[in-house]
Amino acid sequence: MRHRSKTVRRVAASVFAGTIAFSIAIAQNAAPSLQEQLNAQYKLAKVGRATGGWEVTEPGTVLQIQKGGIVGVTPKSLALCPAKFENGNLKGSNSFCTGMVGPQNIRYLTVGEKVYPVKLDVSAGKDKVTLAIFECDSCNGVTEPSSFRSEVVFQFAKGFLATASAGQIEDTIGQVFAISNDEAPQGQVQGQAPAAESQPAPAEAQPDPKTIRIGQTTDQVVAALGKPEKIVDLGSKQIYVYKDLKVTFLSGKVSDVQ
Repeated sequence: MRHRSKTVRRVAASVFAGTIAFSIAIAQNAAPSLQEQLNAQYKLAKVGRATGGWEVTEPGTVLQIQKGGIVGVTPKSLALCPAKFENGNLKGSNSFCTGMVGPQNIRYLTVGEKVYPVKLDVSAGKDKVTLAIFECDSCNGVTEPSSFRSEVVFQFAKGFLATASAGQIEDTIGQVFAISNDEAPQGQVQGQAPAAESQPAPAEAQPDPKTIRIGQTTDQVVAALGKPEKIVDLGSKQIYVYKDLKVTFLSGKVSDVQ
């Protein structure tokens, strides 16, 4: 009887271990979620506290505003006044919110201005995607920091997000925020003037650096960097993963480099 009990316990342990291994294998091979796919397309900027407000500490994907009606609020404002995009129409913030924040603390962001995405949230249960933005002062050539921030809620039909592809969501977001081919100035904190350039000391000739630019094709990237360690195929979007670099292609051309 004791021998039989030990045998039963061994069988149970084997079944349990097999179940765990199977679950891990499924998790490892699971397709990326809609949230993960959108995060791969839109690199979020990091924002931190600074004297007198907030500042961008790490740049992200540069977006260019395509529609008017988005209300930006100053960093000291406690409330955001989000706009809502639904069925191709952008509805601006309600008057109650703007009145509460105060006219001295708001500004309507204009078409053509450039911003950073700082938060992107997919709410499948409510069929909405919320994108929070922060002004890119350095992209807009602003000498005095303004750092207005805002939020746009993209509302979809009931049940749409359950089967929607990342490309469909990106196309909708693109009607309000197009991904800009421009890159934010590097090596400076937003709101500060760039430091004066100093003459570099003579150095030995170095090999030309390998350069990847927005808009390059997959063949051009492979020619410069070689074959990637891994390719994530998401249909119209592909992600080439290298040892210390991740290149995102949209319709065969570079849209983001991380």
